Amino acid sequence: MNGATTGGAMSEAQAGDAVVAAVRRLDALGMNRGSTGNASHRWARDGSDGMLITPTGMGADELQPADLVWVGVDGRAQGAWQPSSEWHFHLAVYRARPDLHAVLHTHSTHAAALACLRYELPAFHYMVAVAGGDSVPCVPYHLFGTEALSQAVAGAMQHRDACLMANHGLVAAGATMAKAMKVVQEIESLCEVYLKALAVGEPALLSREQMVEVIARFRDYGKTAARGN
Repeated sequence: MNGATTGGAMSEAQAGDAVVAAVRRLDALGMNRGSTGNASHRWARDGSDGMLITPTGMGADELQPADLVWVGVDGRAQGAWQPSSEWHFHLAVYRARPDLHAVLHTHSTHAAALACLRYELPAFHYMVAVAGGDSVPCVPYHLFGTEALSQAVAGAMQHRDACLMANHGLVAAGATMAKAMKVVQEIESLCEVYLKALAVGEPALLSREQMVEVIARFRDYGKTAARGN
Protein backbone atom coordinates (compact mmCIF):
# COMPACT_ATOMS: atom_id res chain seq x y z
CA MET A 1 0.00 0.00 0.00
CA ASN A 2 1.65 3.19 -1.15
CA GLY A 3 0.81 6.81 -0.50
CA ALA A 4 -0.40 8.71 2.55
CA THR A 5 -2.18 6.45 5.00
CA THR A 6 -3.37 8.82 7.67
CA GLY A 7 -5.63 11.18 5.73
CA GLY A 8 -3.72 14.35 6.57
CA ALA A 9 -3.73 15.68 10.14
CA MET A 10 -6.50 13.36 11.32
CA SER A 11 -5.82 11.40 14.50
CA GLU A 12 -6.56 7.70 14.92
CA ALA A 13 -9.40 8.59 17.29
CA GLN A 14 -10.94 10.84 14.65
CA ALA A 15 -10.58 8.15 12.01
CA GLY A 16 -12.33 5.69 14.32
CA ASP A 17 -15.11 8.16 15.04
CA ALA A 18 -15.61 8.64 11.29
CA VAL A 19 -16.01 4.90 10.74
CA VAL A 20 -18.55 4.54 13.55
CA ALA A 21 -20.50 7.61 12.41
CA ALA A 22 -20.65 6.22 8.86
CA VAL A 23 -21.90 2.82 10.03
CA ARG A 24 -24.61 4.43 12.14
CA ARG A 25 -25.60 6.75 9.29
CA LEU A 26 -25.95 3.88 6.84
CA ASP A 27 -28.07 1.99 9.35
CA ALA A 28 -30.29 5.04 9.97
CA LEU A 29 -30.78 5.42 6.21
CA GLY A 30 -31.81 1.77 5.93
CA MET A 31 -28.87 1.02 3.66
CA ASN A 32 -27.60 -1.63 6.07
CA ARG A 33 -29.50 -3.59 8.70
CA GLY A 34 -28.21 -5.36 11.78
CA SER A 35 -24.64 -6.44 11.19
CA THR A 36 -24.80 -6.36 7.37
CA GLY A 37 -22.20 -4.31 5.53
CA ASN A 38 -18.91 -2.94 6.84
CA ALA A 39 -16.71 0.15 6.81
CA SER A 40 -13.01 0.94 7.01
CA HIS A 41 -10.55 3.82 7.08
CA ARG A 42 -6.97 3.62 5.84
CA TRP A 43 -4.64 3.99 8.78
CA ALA A 44 -0.92 3.49 9.49
CA ARG A 45 -0.02 2.29 12.96
CA ASP A 46 3.54 2.15 14.34
CA GLY A 47 4.91 2.84 10.88
CA SER A 48 2.99 -0.01 9.23
CA ASP A 49 0.33 0.55 6.58
CA GLY A 50 -3.12 -0.79 7.28
CA MET A 51 -6.69 0.14 8.11
CA LEU A 52 -9.27 0.43 10.86
CA ILE A 53 -12.28 -1.77 10.06
CA THR A 54 -15.54 -2.78 11.71
CA PRO A 55 -15.59 -6.10 13.57
CA THR A 56 -17.55 -9.06 12.28
CA GLY A 57 -21.12 -9.60 13.46
CA MET A 58 -21.54 -6.34 15.40
CA GLY A 59 -24.56 -4.11 14.81
CA ALA A 60 -24.46 -0.33 14.38
CA ASP A 61 -26.22 0.36 17.68
CA GLU A 62 -23.59 -1.39 19.77
CA LEU A 63 -20.51 -0.40 17.79
CA GLN A 64 -17.98 1.86 19.52
CA PRO A 65 -14.63 3.21 18.24
CA ALA A 66 -12.78 0.88 20.64
CA ASP A 67 -14.40 -2.09 18.88
CA LEU A 68 -12.72 -1.34 15.56
CA VAL A 69 -9.96 -3.71 14.46
CA TRP A 70 -6.69 -2.59 12.96
CA VAL A 71 -5.56 -4.83 10.09
CA GLY A 72 -2.09 -4.41 8.67
CA VAL A 73 -1.12 -4.68 5.02
CA ASP A 74 0.14 -8.20 5.75
CA GLY A 75 -3.25 -9.24 7.17
CA ARG A 76 -2.32 -9.29 10.84
CA ALA A 77 -5.02 -7.94 13.11
CA GLN A 78 -4.95 -6.00 16.38
CA GLY A 79 -8.03 -5.60 18.55
CA ALA A 80 -10.45 -7.33 20.88
CA TRP A 81 -12.65 -8.65 18.04
CA GLN A 82 -12.29 -10.42 14.73
CA PRO A 83 -12.29 -8.05 11.73
CA SER A 84 -15.15 -8.05 9.24
CA SER A 85 -15.18 -11.14 7.05
CA GLU A 86 -14.81 -8.76 4.10
CA TRP A 87 -11.52 -7.23 5.28
CA HIS A 88 -9.76 -8.81 2.30
CA PHE A 89 -11.41 -6.62 -0.32
CA HIS A 90 -11.06 -3.47 1.78
CA LEU A 91 -7.31 -4.07 1.96
CA ALA A 92 -7.16 -4.94 -1.74
CA VAL A 93 -8.87 -1.65 -2.66
CA TYR A 94 -6.39 0.34 -0.57
CA ARG A 95 -3.49 -1.48 -2.24
CA ALA A 96 -4.88 -0.72 -5.69
CA ARG A 97 -5.81 2.91 -4.97
CA PRO A 98 -3.39 4.94 -2.81
CA ASP A 99 -5.69 7.96 -3.19
CA LEU A 100 -8.57 6.32 -1.31
CA HIS A 101 -8.86 6.51 2.48
CA ALA A 102 -12.36 5.19 3.18
CA VAL A 103 -14.28 2.14 1.94
CA LEU A 104 -17.95 1.36 2.59
CA HIS A 105 -19.89 -1.80 1.81
CA THR A 106 -23.69 -1.95 1.90
CA HIS A 107 -26.53 -4.34 1.20
CA SER A 108 -28.74 -1.38 0.27
CA THR A 109 -31.98 -2.47 -1.37
CA HIS A 110 -31.71 -1.09 -4.89
CA ALA A 111 -27.98 -1.66 -5.38
CA ALA A 112 -28.39 -5.23 -4.11
CA ALA A 113 -31.37 -5.76 -6.44
CA LEU A 114 -29.33 -4.62 -9.44
CA ALA A 115 -26.43 -6.80 -8.30
CA CYS A 116 -28.75 -9.81 -8.07
CA LEU A 117 -29.72 -9.19 -11.70
CA ARG A 118 -25.96 -9.08 -12.40
CA TYR A 119 -26.40 -5.78 -14.22
CA GLU A 120 -23.89 -2.98 -14.24
CA LEU A 121 -25.13 0.58 -13.73
CA PRO A 122 -24.66 2.18 -17.18
CA ALA A 123 -24.55 5.82 -18.26
CA PHE A 124 -28.32 6.28 -18.22
CA HIS A 125 -27.89 9.44 -16.07
CA TYR A 126 -24.98 11.86 -15.94
CA MET A 127 -24.59 11.44 -12.16
CA VAL A 128 -23.19 7.95 -12.74
CA ALA A 129 -19.94 9.90 -13.15
CA VAL A 130 -19.86 10.43 -9.37
CA ALA A 131 -18.13 7.04 -9.26
CA GLY A 132 -15.38 8.28 -11.57
CA GLY A 133 -16.39 6.77 -14.91
CA ASP A 134 -19.18 6.11 -17.40
CA SER A 135 -20.54 3.07 -15.55
CA VAL A 136 -20.51 1.25 -12.23
CA PRO A 137 -19.37 -2.30 -13.05
CA CYS A 138 -20.80 -5.46 -11.52
CA VAL A 139 -18.12 -8.03 -10.68
CA PRO A 140 -18.88 -11.77 -11.00
CA TYR A 141 -20.16 -13.66 -7.98
CA HIS A 142 -17.58 -14.99 -5.53
CA LEU A 143 -18.09 -16.28 -2.00
CA PHE A 144 -17.86 -13.49 0.59
CA GLY A 145 -14.57 -13.19 2.44
CA THR A 146 -12.53 -14.86 -0.30
CA GLU A 147 -9.41 -13.77 -2.13
CA ALA A 148 -11.27 -14.20 -5.43
CA LEU A 149 -13.84 -11.60 -4.40
CA SER A 150 -11.19 -9.19 -3.13
CA GLN A 151 -9.27 -9.36 -6.40
CA ALA A 152 -12.45 -8.85 -8.43
CA VAL A 153 -13.42 -5.79 -6.39
CA ALA A 154 -9.92 -4.29 -6.49
CA GLY A 155 -9.78 -4.79 -10.25
CA ALA A 156 -13.15 -3.13 -10.81
CA MET A 157 -12.21 -0.19 -8.61
CA GLN A 158 -8.84 0.43 -10.20
CA HIS A 159 -10.52 3.22 -12.18
CA ARG A 160 -13.84 3.58 -10.32
CA ASP A 161 -14.94 4.66 -6.86
CA ALA A 162 -17.76 2.10 -6.73
CA CYS A 163 -18.73 -1.34 -7.97
CA LEU A 164 -21.53 -3.84 -7.53
CA MET A 165 -20.86 -7.42 -6.45
CA ALA A 166 -23.11 -9.98 -8.12
CA ASN A 167 -25.77 -11.42 -5.80
CA HIS A 168 -24.33 -9.38 -2.96
CA GLY A 169 -24.26 -5.58 -2.76
CA LEU A 170 -22.35 -2.33 -3.25
CA VAL A 171 -18.79 -1.19 -2.51
CA ALA A 172 -17.93 2.51 -2.60
CA ALA A 173 -14.88 4.51 -1.61
CA GLY A 174 -13.50 8.01 -1.35
CA ALA A 175 -10.52 10.13 -0.39
CA THR A 176 -12.44 10.89 2.83
CA MET A 177 -15.28 9.16 4.65
CA ALA A 178 -17.60 12.01 3.68
CA LYS A 179 -16.79 11.49 0.00
CA ALA A 180 -17.27 7.73 0.29
CA MET A 181 -20.66 8.34 1.92
CA LYS A 182 -21.63 10.67 -0.93
CA VAL A 183 -20.79 7.98 -3.49
CA VAL A 184 -22.76 5.32 -1.59
CA GLN A 185 -25.88 7.45 -1.33
CA GLU A 186 -25.76 8.65 -4.94
CA ILE A 187 -25.20 5.19 -6.41
CA GLU A 188 -28.00 3.67 -4.33
CA SER A 189 -30.35 6.43 -5.53
CA LEU A 190 -29.28 5.90 -9.15
CA CYS A 191 -29.85 2.15 -8.86
CA GLU A 192 -33.40 2.89 -7.69
CA VAL A 193 -34.07 5.20 -10.65
CA TYR A 194 -32.51 2.75 -13.11
CA LEU A 195 -34.63 -0.15 -11.86
CA LYS A 196 -37.77 1.98 -12.16
CA ALA A 197 -36.82 3.02 -15.69
CA LEU A 198 -36.19 -0.62 -16.66
CA ALA A 199 -39.70 -1.48 -15.51
CA VAL A 200 -41.05 0.82 -18.26
CA GLY A 201 -38.51 0.28 -21.01
CA GLU A 202 -34.84 0.44 -21.95
CA PRO A 203 -33.35 3.78 -20.82
CA ALA A 204 -31.46 5.87 -23.36
CA LEU A 205 -27.75 5.94 -22.54
CA LEU A 206 -25.37 8.87 -22.74
CA SER A 207 -22.48 8.40 -25.14
CA ARG A 208 -18.89 7.92 -24.05
CA GLU A 209 -18.11 11.41 -25.33
CA GLN A 210 -20.94 12.93 -23.32
CA MET A 211 -19.77 11.17 -20.15
CA VAL A 212 -16.18 12.34 -20.74
CA GLU A 213 -17.53 15.90 -20.71
CA VAL A 214 -19.39 15.25 -17.45
CA ILE A 215 -16.36 13.66 -15.78
CA ALA A 216 -14.21 16.64 -16.80
CA ARG A 217 -16.79 19.03 -15.34
CA PHE A 218 -16.91 17.02 -12.10
CA ARG A 219 -13.17 17.52 -11.54
CA ASP A 220 -13.76 21.20 -10.80
CA TYR A 221 -17.28 20.94 -9.40
CA GLY A 222 -17.56 22.63 -6.01
CA LYS A 223 -14.01 23.98 -6.16
CA THR A 224 -14.75 27.52 -7.36
CA ALA A 225 -13.68 30.34 -5.10
CA ALA A 226 -16.28 32.00 -2.90
CA ARG A 227 -17.73 35.18 -4.30
CA GLY A 228 -16.47 38.43 -2.86
CA ASN A 229 -18.83 40.96 -1.27
